[in-house]
Amino acid sequence: MCFLAVGLAATTFGQTAYVRRPSFAMHLFFDDFQTASDIRSSGLATALKNYSASGRLKAGLGFSYIKGISEHADFVATGSGSFLEYPIPNQPLEGYNRFLMEVAATVNVKLLTDKYVVSPFLTTGVGASKFGGYYGAFIPVGVGLQFNLSDDAFLLVNSQYRMPVTELVNYHFYHSVGFGANLFPKKEPATKPLPVPAIVPVKDRDGDGIVDSLDKCPDVAGVAALQGCPDKDGDGITDADDKCPDVAGLARYNGCPVPDTDHDGINDENDKCPAVAGVARYQGCPIPDTDGDGVNDEEDKCPSIAGPADNFGCPVIDKKVIDKINIAAKNIFFSTGSSKLLPTSFKSLNEVAKILNANSSYKLDIEGHTDNTGKADKNQLLSEARAKAVAVYIQNKKVDTAKLIANGYGQDKPVADNKTSAGRSKNRRVELKVKNY
Repeated sequence: MCFLAVGLAATTFGQTAYVRRPSFAMHLFFDDFQTASDIRSSGLATALKNYSASGRLKAGLGFSYIKGISEHADFVATGSGSFLEYPIPNQPLEGYNRFLMEVAATVNVKLLTDKYVVSPFLTTGVGASKFGGYYGAFIPVGVGLQFNLSDDAFLLVNSQYRMPVTELVNYHFYHSVGFGANLFPKKEPATKPLPVPAIVPVKDRDGDGIVDSLDKCPDVAGVAALQGCPDKDGDGITDADDKCPDVAGLARYNGCPVPDTDHDGINDENDKCPAVAGVARYQGCPIPDTDGDGVNDEEDKCPSIAGPADNFGCPVIDKKVIDKINIAAKNIFFSTGSSKLLPTSFKSLNEVAKILNANSSYKLDIEGHTDNTGKADKNQLLSEARAKAVAVYIQNKKVDTAKLIANGYGQDKPVADNKTSAGRSKNRRVELKVKNY
C-alpha cells in the first residue's frame, strides 16, 4: 500500500506512449541466505532481530533485458553472478567461495504506468541457478519501485524472495539496485508533407488592394471601407453618390456641408434666423432693436423708447424743458460757506421735481462747483455736500432716487476767472443736466 501511495503522489512524466521500449539494465545485487533461513527456522521476529549481523549480504553484479508487454507489465530477463559459499540444503558447507550464476525470467506488474515518475511493481516468474556442478530451479516473487528519470532512462529497486523448485536450491532473498536505459531511440511517427495548394492569381484591375469579386468599383481605385469605391473628400460617401465630391459633407445633405443660407457663418442647423444674417451670440439672428429706432439694443441707451442715433437711441428732450432746468439751476442759493439751501431756491427746485415726475424717462445729473477761495480739499467736500443737498430736496418731492446722480467737482471746473469777484461768483454754482439715458 505504501508503494501505491508513493506512485499516486508522483508527478506525471512527459511521455506519450507508456509501453516500455526494449531496454538494458545493470544491477548491483545482494543475496541473503541467512535471513531466509532465520525466518523459516525461528520466525520473522527473530530474523528481524538478527538482521544487522554482518556477513549476511553477498554482493554480485547482474544484467537485464527489459521489454514492455503492455502499459502495466514488463518482461524482464536477468542474468546475475556472485562469489559466495552456497548453503546447499542437507549438505555441509564447503568452507570456501565459488561462483554462483542465476538467470530469471520475470514479469514486473506495474501498479502505475510509465507516465509517472515513480511506479511500484510486483515481480514473479521462474529462474535457474548453477553453483559448481549443481543445477537447480527456483521461483522469484517480490516487489519493487521504478523511477522514471526521462523518456529513455530509469532506476529500478527490487527485492525478491527466491523459493526453490529443486532440492539443491536454497531459500534466499535477492535485493538489487539497477540503472536502465532504452536500447533504441523512440520512433517518431512519419509525417506526411501537407499538400501545397495551387496558387490562383487574384484579379484587381484598379490596383486598390480589393479583389474584383469584392470591389463595387473594380475599374476605379477606392477604399476598403466603401467596398473599393473612391471618396475624394473623405466624408464616407462615394463620389458617385456625393453631390459635393470635393468638399466633405454629410449624408443627409447628399455629401455636401450643412448650408448657411444667409452667409453669416452660422450653419442653418444652428441658425434661428437662417434667412437673415446675424451673430452667434443671438444664435444667428441680428442684434435686436426693440424700439425700432434703427439703433440696436446693444448700442441703444433707451432700448424700449425710440430715439435718434446721435442721442444714443433716446428721444431728444424738448429745448424748452432744458431751458427751464438751466434757469432753475441759476436760482439755487446756499448759506455762505455752507450746504444749507436758502428758501429762495425752493421754487426753482420744485419746478425741476415737477418736470422729472412728469417724464418717466428723464434723469438728472447734479454737479456742485466752488471758486478757489480756501483750501481745495474743503472746497471739494463743500461741492459734494451742496450737490447732495439739492438731490435730497428733489427726492423729498417724490422723485425716484434712481433718477438722480449727485457729484461734486470742487474748484476744478471753473467757468470764469477766479481773480475777480464776478468770476468767483459764477464759479460758485450747481449745474443741473437733464437726460433720458
